[in-house]
Amino acid sequence: MWSKHITRGTAAKPRLVLRPRFCWSSPTRCAVYMLKLSLTSEASLSVGGIPVSVVDLRVCGIVRVDLSPALLARLIVECFLEEREASVPASRHILNNMLREPYSIPDLLLAKHVEQCTVNDCCYGPLVDCIKHAIGLEHEDLLRDKLRERSLSFLDENQLRVKGYDKTPDIILEVPIAVDGHIVHWIESKASFGDDHSHRTYLNEQFWSYCNRFGPGLVIYWYGFVSELDCQRDRGILLRDGFPSDIVTLCQGPAQSRV
Repeated sequence: MWSKHITRGTAAKPRLVLRPRFCWSSPTRCAVYMLKLSLTSEASLSVGGIPVSVVDLRVCGIVRVDLSPALLARLIVECFLEEREASVPASRHILNNMLREPYSIPDLLLAKHVEQCTVNDCCYGPLVDCIKHAIGLEHEDLLRDKLRERSLSFLDENQLRVKGYDKTPDIILEVPIAVDGHIVHWIESKASFGDDHSHRTYLNEQFWSYCNRFGPGLVIYWYGFVSELDCQRDRGILLRDGFPSDIVTLCQGPAQSRV
């Protein structure tokens, strides 16, 4: 996990760089977070009748750190669990459950803070993960509908797992197609924007292994991608920002949508 950190720049436009999570999660820093948070009592949880959360505390300087609310909540809960368990590293399973269900945290005040962090974070956290997962499933359904419209035979991820495959793309075509003159054996759906960092991660963790196992394929970034990233075509990875309309099948020529 990375966070924004302000470095030298102009007063009007400070320069932001990414710093890894461990820069913010040392035992000393976590102890400072917990100490400052402990200074807030149940009575101070509202100001003028308006609830105050860790999100607000980050802004007003009580917990002064440039982290996303969900990540800050995770660090504090992790520190809380280690204190309860005599400095034994917190179980990831227990930690994740508490972040997903804040009111399972024994400390009610901390539970309220964690809940507010989850609700107010638009980029990270359990709530955002659920939204991303739902959007991903919707676009996988869209991809399957597009393939059926063009009468293309395929196996989806669930069918492949039944057959014993452990790591597979979303779609494997039973009969390969051609797109832009490139053969396509598999299709991966990504309901996100393809930036340099995420694409490189996907290449190393997914796409290259798909190429090695199934041959060349197509990746659809439904929300667009950096055009310079589409540079691996000769190595078997083609990028598109939507389902291709210029499909060529093995025997039929260009596939036409059913009207």
